[in-house]
Amino acid sequence: MQKPSIPKGTRDFGPAQVARRQHIFNVIRRTFESFGFAPLETPTLENLSVLTGKYGDEGDQLLFKVLNSGDFAKDVTVADVEIGSKALLPKVAEKGLRYDLTVPFARYVAMNRGTLTFPFKRYQMQPVWRADRPQRGRYREFYQCDADVVGTDSLLCEAEIVLMTAQVLNGLGLHDFTIKINHRGVLRNIYQALGGEGRESDLFVAIDKLDKIGRDGVTKELQERGFSEPTIDTLFELLTVAGSDEEKLERLLAGFVTAGVEPDGARPGTEETTEGPANYRGLTELATVRDLLQASGFKQFDRLEFDPTLARGLSYYTGCIFEVKINNVLMGSVSGGGRYDNLTGSFGLPGVSGVGFSFGVDRLYDCLEALDLFTDTAETPTRCLITHFDVASGRAALPLLAQLRAAGIPSELYPDVSKLQKQFKYADAKGIPLVIILGPEELAAGVAKIKIMKSGEEKVLPLAEVVQSLTAE
Repeated sequence: MQKPSIPKGTRDFGPAQVARRQHIFNVIRRTFESFGFAPLETPTLENLSVLTGKYGDEGDQLLFKVLNSGDFAKDVTVADVEIGSKALLPKVAEKGLRYDLTVPFARYVAMNRGTLTFPFKRYQMQPVWRADRPQRGRYREFYQCDADVVGTDSLLCEAEIVLMTAQVLNGLGLHDFTIKINHRGVLRNIYQALGGEGRESDLFVAIDKLDKIGRDGVTKELQERGFSEPTIDTLFELLTVAGSDEEKLERLLAGFVTAGVEPDGARPGTEETTEGPANYRGLTELATVRDLLQASGFKQFDRLEFDPTLARGLSYYTGCIFEVKINNVLMGSVSGGGRYDNLTGSFGLPGVSGVGFSFGVDRLYDCLEALDLFTDTAETPTRCLITHFDVASGRAALPLLAQLRAAGIPSELYPDVSKLQKQFKYADAKGIPLVIILGPEELAAGVAKIKIMKSGEEKVLPLAEVVQSLTAE
């Protein structure tokens, strides 16, 4: 007989784990809704035409493709096989599992443009799939919790991403975190300050690997891609500016001016102003986000860091970009996001700017577990177990069971006639906090014995007062 198994990169979750995950979901959901975001769900399957080309070449390779139903290979020719996967794929697979929640959201907005009220704010909490190599903190099936707003250029949205991120992490007890922020405009200005040497995309891809392969690794990669040593030295001078966030912005401004970088101005249509670095859109918008956070009463600026090396989402982010890490756990980012101006354009709806971010629930779970921040979680939501001695007392307990449930107290009646010790063992194993003992003697006296499992304390109450007593606790 074959031993049962599940695919690598996927996991089963037992009752206690699900309860812990629901705790994370609830904290995130309450935060999103407190900021005015409404829930949305999209299908597990998307057409490959929707998914491909949105995540770059590497992302396309990580898409799970779903074979067409029936004889999926009926249209395949020998010539297709000889050409390879590019010829085969359109004939055998039209659909794929969603890679993230942002692209399906953009597709939804484009399809429902006539019925939505803009700015449109939605949150989404669903699983996504990536054909990645499984490792700690990286799975092939995992949940994302996204919040996006489209139809506005206001930098208030970026500021609220910071506020929501901090609120969720504080609500989970993860207080030692860093919210990193950068801007694609800053990266673009850095490239311009290098004199336009080499390809811009090559530069950004290399910068994005800095925290993984270090300065030496990035230097080697850039050299292989045709960047000169003086240019690379200038790059790291700009990337490693020191000081407070305000000082970093000022020093980059000075570096851009010295290098003769042409100012690109502010985002068209935005009305926010700032006393920070002007004329360069990226620097201006980053300073404006800080001003808006200050005005909003944000108290954790020590957790917010301007990081010029942050270069995530190269294929579609166009403005501010974010990444969040928990500092006291060896783990990748637990959240990320940014501004995108062109995503809905690929679905026939140009000119709709959006900004959003996403929490990786599985990484948050791993961080909370590593830091022992989960409270004791029972394997069941059951609060009360009614025990009995025989068939007659079991049947007599049914009205009380119904009353407990009607009062909102999750309750069970032990289903079998068994020794009391076995019934107590069942309650203890599942983490049920209260046990009601209802035997022939108790029924004859019109009472019930209630035992608190954790302390062993017992009390006897009239049957008519049991529900009221437990409801008041």
